[in-house]
Amino acid sequence: MRESTIEKHFVAQVKKLGGMAYKFTSPAHRGVADRVVCLPDGTTWFVELKAPGGRLSELQKVFQSDMARMRQNYACLWSKDHVDEWIKENSPGLS
Repeated sequence: MRESTIEKHFVAQVKKLGGMAYKFTSPAHRGVADRVVCLPDGTTWFVELKAPGGRLSELQKVFQSDMARMRQNYACLWSKDHVDEWIKENSPGLS
């Protein structure tokens, strides 16, 4: 399955919850997550989407580590099923 297919599924699922999944690029800071997600309960997530068998680049690993150090919400999702699990776990009362 292609990463773009997983990303489209993710965006659609977030939208169903009433949230927004903004596409994010930061030319000055390579490795930043693909999407910044704002959910209607006020939580914000940085989400990286990968195809099964994909891998995080070294800069993406640094970003992941930075987010953990700063206690930010970060997820890397690898399939449509993983997206669905993430939606279920992180949107209680929203679905």
